[in-house]
Amino acid sequence: MAERKPNITPVDPAWDQICAEARQAALDEPLMGGFLHACILHHKNIEKALSYRIAAKLASNEMSMVVVREMVEDAYASDPSLVQAARADLVAIYERDPACHRLLQPILYFKGYQAMQAYRVGHHLWTQGKRDLAYFVQMRVSEIFGVDIHPAARIGKGIMIDHAHSIVIGETAVVGDNVSMLHSVTLGGTGKEEEDRHPKIGNGVLIGAGAKVLGNIKVGDCSRIAAGSVVLEEVPPCKTVAGIPARIVGEAGCDQPSISMNHMLGPQA
Repeated sequence: MAERKPNITPVDPAWDQICAEARQAALDEPLMGGFLHACILHHKNIEKALSYRIAAKLASNEMSMVVVREMVEDAYASDPSLVQAARADLVAIYERDPACHRLLQPILYFKGYQAMQAYRVGHHLWTQGKRDLAYFVQMRVSEIFGVDIHPAARIGKGIMIDHAHSIVIGETAVVGDNVSMLHSVTLGGTGKEEEDRHPKIGNGVLIGAGAKVLGNIKVGDCSRIAAGSVVLEEVPPCKTVAGIPARIVGEAGCDQPSISMNHMLGPQA
């Protein structure tokens, strides 16, 4: 008779840390215990926790939490890259945002992270031809988080959207990996044309608060867009642009501006 192999639970250090942080938070603030168990401790892995959190946020009188959660879980089951991107986004926020002290925080409290994970589900639905469901997700993300990302937009992993108020990303926009942007950023078009009409943001780009990037233009890898700028022309890699309209004002200041999060202009940058 063959010897039975023992069941081995996969090791997931990140999820273990999140659960440890949740247990400590429940001890520190007992009134949060029910919330923490519902959102984190009741679940066996990060994808189950995310599906619950997204469903809790997006559910409405028109579509119940049970239905939304099933939709999210189906998306995660059919496309594991969604969970990989969610993990990369989580690490990006933890490493770049000085207000983030625990991996637990973005999942529970940061609307930029929550909106991005909901967008990813909507984008998956769009690519599967489920356009109305994708539009429903876009609508609810806009209503709940104040973040309006068209489900057809293509966004990489390792994304940090800080504060995440009034973010607009258009239908044909493309955003690379390891991009950081602050509130009130627009990646928009310049008219009523229906073809490829939105910006293409390279890897490692830092976009300051209130910046507007308009039209089918390319923003090169590891560049910086200063806060409040209006970008209407292509930005070369590793440059800093500022102004209305934006002009090149110098180098990017470092190899990975989206990670350093240095928004200062001048010699110190």
